[in-house]
Amino acid sequence: MKGAVSVVDGKTRVALVLGTSTGGVGRHVAMLAAGLVRDGRRVVVAGPPGTAESFGFAALGARFVPVPIADRPHPRNDLRAIRTIRALRGADVVHAHGLRAGALAALALTGSGTALVVTLHNAATAGGAVGAVYGLLERIVARRADRVLAVSPDLGERMRRLGARRVGAAVVPAPVPVVSGRRPEEIREELGTGDAAVILTVARLAQQKGLETLLDVAGSFAPGAGEVEGGTDARTAVFLVAGEGPLRGELQGRIDRERLPVRLLGNRGDVGDLLRVARVLLTPSRWEGQPLTVQEALRVGTPVVATAVGGVPAMVGEAGLLVPYGDVAAMRDAVARVLTDDDLVARLAEAAAARGRELPGEREALEAVLETYAALAPGAPGTG
Repeated sequence: MKGAVSVVDGKTRVALVLGTSTGGVGRHVAMLAAGLVRDGRRVVVAGPPGTAESFGFAALGARFVPVPIADRPHPRNDLRAIRTIRALRGADVVHAHGLRAGALAALALTGSGTALVVTLHNAATAGGAVGAVYGLLERIVARRADRVLAVSPDLGERMRRLGARRVGAAVVPAPVPVVSGRRPEEIREELGTGDAAVILTVARLAQQKGLETLLDVAGSFAPGAGEVEGGTDARTAVFLVAGEGPLRGELQGRIDRERLPVRLLGNRGDVGDLLRVARVLLTPSRWEGQPLTVQEALRVGTPVVATAVGGVPAMVGEAGLLVPYGDVAAMRDAVARVLTDDDLVARLAEAAAARGRELPGEREALEAVLETYAALAPGAPGTG
């Protein structure tokens, strides 16, 4: 076949497939690719050209094949992607990451006999026509993948209801945050926060992240808003949001109109330093699986205030305050408690550091996927 991908000889031959990514999914695939290569596997990574530039798959020892998988349906590109993925049938296992990549891989490999593993990193939170399309993609993955790995219990249960034969838990660890040698005072000076308590959010500026709730909460601390419970007023806190995304203009417009104590920092390479000066990490998301930023906060001992969604409660445990999604009053009160109760913050920080030490790392993630691949090998129990 013209353009076919040769993945022959060697130990288990693995093809990793992903769609458009600038963050967590791409980093996870790069981590797996590097680990599999070190383990002696022959690895091909298939994804949009931009992912090769962002994550350097070739430098990790994997062969890269460009595949046009975007985050929205595109009939012509989707057909091209299916044709390209079909050429990966020489692999012992194809491991797709994300719902779109998983569904296209399922369509490409139907009837081929090639084992397909799909890791679902996110839940579909959109409604309307877009939500209906994603619902169809979920059914394709559930019914055609040999193994579905889900990043949260609720997502795994949904796939079972849709007919998935075998569902397991995905292990998606965050790297240990990089912390510079800068003193906290230097970091604060660069950020211009003065003595204000830093409420930090690290998120893509997109619908899933629930940032409208963050702005609602911040409004309670805006100049002229008066005191909130515990005697904390707007001058004591500044909300910093690290990240970029399609909602930046909308968010900035509201921040300006309402004079909210919120600053959009854009993408940052110093999240470890930001966490060092943060009083708390605030995560107001509609849904999260195993959020890397929450893991990073726990690893450096930063308390968390977050919505009790997806895999967050199991991850955070006693290291933070959890509130229902969209409950502005509950989140405002949790932030006020963190701002005013030093003893509470000390207890949460200690619990966060302890929880961070318990989180799985790259070794555990690699062992988990190798066990999954071995279970799908011809002759393994449960295969047929």
